[in-house]
Amino acid sequence: MGRLPDSRFWRGKRVLVTGHTGFKGTWARVWLSRLGADVFGYALAPSTAPSLHALVGSAGLSGETIADLRDTDSLTAAVARSRPDIILHMAAQPLVRRSYAEPVETFDVNVMGTARLLEAARTVDEVKAILVVTTDKVYSNDESGRHFVESDRLGGHDPYSGSKAAAEIVTATYRDSFYRSRGVRLATARGGNVLGGGDYSEDRLVPDIVRAALAGEVLDIRSPLATRPWQHVLDCLNGYFLFCEDLFAGKQVPDALNFGPSPEEAQIAVGRLASDVQAAMGVAGTWNDSSASDKPREMQTLGLDPTKAREYLSWQAKLSQPEAIEWTARWYDRWRGGCAPLSLVTDQIDTFMKGA
Repeated sequence: MGRLPDSRFWRGKRVLVTGHTGFKGTWARVWLSRLGADVFGYALAPSTAPSLHALVGSAGLSGETIADLRDTDSLTAAVARSRPDIILHMAAQPLVRRSYAEPVETFDVNVMGTARLLEAARTVDEVKAILVVTTDKVYSNDESGRHFVESDRLGGHDPYSGSKAAAEIVTATYRDSFYRSRGVRLATARGGNVLGGGDYSEDRLVPDIVRAALAGEVLDIRSPLATRPWQHVLDCLNGYFLFCEDLFAGKQVPDALNFGPSPEEAQIAVGRLASDVQAAMGVAGTWNDSSASDKPREMQTLGLDPTKAREYLSWQAKLSQPEAIEWTARWYDRWRGGCAPLSLVTDQIDTFMKGA
C-alpha cells in the first residue's frame, strides 16, 4: 500500500510552510497539524474568492505572516520567529500563461524568492531540513512523450518552467555552498499536476470546470489533447512529507525526487479528464475546444518517472487517476451541498491515512 507520514515523527516539530494560503499549501498545513506539527505560514493573501484558505480559516496554523516572498525583511523576520525544524517551500507564481504576461515577476518570485528564503534560513540554527517544491515542468521537454527521470536535463520553453528550473539550480548552489557543511539537508521535489477539492485557482482545469458548473456555462478548454501526470493532492503531499522525514533523519536519499503516477498507468488527456470530472460531478458533460495557434505555447506531453521515490521513500500513489477524479468530484459535490470545507478536508485526510 505504500508508506504514510509518521505522526510520531511530526509531533511537536515546528514546520514553516511557504505558500500556505494556496490550494496545496492549505491541504498541507491542515494535514501537518493533524499529524501533531506546529505549523507556521508565510504567503500572500489568496488571489481568488472563494479560496480554500479562507474557507477553512486558521485551522492548522500556529501562526502566519501574510507578505510577499520578495519582501526580504518580512521573510527574514518570519523565519526567525517560527524557528522551524523543517521548511516546506511551496510559495510561487505557479501559472504558465501568467508567466508569459509577467515574465520578470515570475522569475523574481520563483528564483529570487527561493534565494531569499534560503538566505533567511541560514540565520536559524534550528533548521535541519528544507524541501523546495518545484514542478514536473523543470525538464527540457522534447515532446517525445517519455517519462522524465531526475537526471534528465533541466530547462523550460516558457517563463514559468524556466524559472522553476532556475530555482533548482539556486537550491543546488545553496546546498553545496552553505548547507551541506552545516549538516542541513536541502532538496527539491518535482510534483505532477494535482487534483483535489477546494482548488479555486485561476486558469486551472478543475477550478474552471467548477466555475462553469456553478455559472451554468459551457467550459472552454485550450489544449484538450495535452497529457499531464495527474495525481491527487494527498498523494503528492504524502511524498513531500516522507521526503522531509528522511531528510531530517539524515537518511541517504537523492537531492531531487519526482512525484507522480506510475508510467504504467495510462496518461489521461485534458479533454478526457474534463469529461470524467464533469461526469463524476453530475454536470453537463460538454466543453468547447478553444485551442488557437496564437495562444502562448504549452507542452502537449508531460510525464514523470517516480521510480526513485518508490525505491528510496517507499512512496507510491495510493489513488489511481480515476480515484483522484472521484475524490475531487465528491469534495465539490458535498461542498455545493452545504458541507463545511474543513470537515471535507479532514475527512479525506483521515480516510487517506487509514488506507484510502
